[in-house]
Amino acid sequence: KIFFYYSFCTFTFLLSERVGNKMDHKNVGDFDRIIRIVIAVVLFSLFFFLPVNFKWFGLLGLLPLTTAIVRVCPLYMLLHISTNKK
Repeated sequence: KIFFYYSFCTFTFLLSERVGNKMDHKNVGDFDRIIRIVIAVVLFSLFFFLPVNFKWFGLLGLLPLTTAIVRVCPLYMLLHISTNKK
């Protein structure tokens, strides 16, 4: 359930940003981005190494990859955390 809630929050935030909402606060810093990309690559690699029933765990790599690309983490927004140096 947490995965779907987090995905929904990410999608609605990106949609609101595309529509023209003034929420342009980037809260993911450079080091945080690198860590998220590494985690995404590791999770994507699980797709090739896990048995057929558990291959969908590899798709969890979409979450850190998405937040690394757009530099916005909805969970950080809820907790008022920012690793981005201004």
